[in-house]
Amino acid sequence: MAKSIAILVLLMAAAAGGSYYWLQREYLRPGPAAQAVRVDVEPGSTVRSVLSGLHERGALVAPRPVELFLRLHGRQLKIKAGTYEIPAAASASDVIELLQSGHVILEALTIVEGSTFAELRRTLASDPAVVATLAGKSDAEVMTAIEHPDEFPEGRFFPDTYRFAARTTDVEILKLAYASMQRVLTQAWSERLPNLPLATPYEALILASVVEKETGLAAERPRIAGVFTARLRLGMRLQSDPTVIYGLGEHYSGELRTRDLTADTPYNSYTRAGLPPTPIALPGREAIKAALHPEETGELYFVATAAGDGAHHFSKTLEEHNAAVKEYLQRLRRAASANGARPQ
Repeated sequence: MAKSIAILVLLMAAAAGGSYYWLQREYLRPGPAAQAVRVDVEPGSTVRSVLSGLHERGALVAPRPVELFLRLHGRQLKIKAGTYEIPAAASASDVIELLQSGHVILEALTIVEGSTFAELRRTLASDPAVVATLAGKSDAEVMTAIEHPDEFPEGRFFPDTYRFAARTTDVEILKLAYASMQRVLTQAWSERLPNLPLATPYEALILASVVEKETGLAAERPRIAGVFTARLRLGMRLQSDPTVIYGLGEHYSGELRTRDLTADTPYNSYTRAGLPPTPIALPGREAIKAALHPEETGELYFVATAAGDGAHHFSKTLEEHNAAVKEYLQRLRRAASANGARPQ
């Protein structure tokens, strides 16, 4: 009898050993996926649900052996939510390690230099990887949501490309962009030239936004900033078209007319002296740097050259500026004539 029991125990031990070996082999052997598979893990997902989903997607032979192997080793997994990319032929072991690591696929969202806060909100709302929580909220409510109530949003978000896990909320991305702008502006303000006609970092942000909208040429930004700085010193009006356009808002038709330049708004720098009350766009790093390191050479005017490269002609006197404006208009007429359009 004792001999029979011993044999039975040996057989059971052998079976158990064989089962364990089989489970370990199933856990470590390459998976069936011929190519990478993306899987979305929702917050609160269980190991079983994720493994079943991978099995249905063809990235795992069977979920049950994996669960048993983990249980035998006493592994209590905490799977981090996000979108993962399971490599081709990944073993169950590879899959588990990836899910535990939290190495999710990162999405990218670009905030364009010179865009407005309204455009930023539309970009966030249209990104399928971003969880929209701010739809229908006013700008004031948005600023409260990101814990900066009573601040006007324009200009306060740094234009850059941000990497984030899928299903990150719009609030989290705005907080990140806001903090980035604060860091950039604080650093730039600490390194500014002395004796600028700017009393606060916010005034620097306002000027930088105007510089950003006036030219797309990086080499011109310090010079543009120099013209505006000189005008501020002399008490001259900035006479910047982008400030007028911003003030017109939805009433801007796409073309500035004389009546637009003479219609007074808080942002009309033809009718009001000094800086506009707020930024008019989201300025980039170089525009901020230019505002705080302007090239002041005595130039008080600039006008586009209409040469097609976005460049401007800078002048120290009104007479020279008027001549440059005349040349600019002549170039426009010649271009219109060459294109078959009626000269204005």
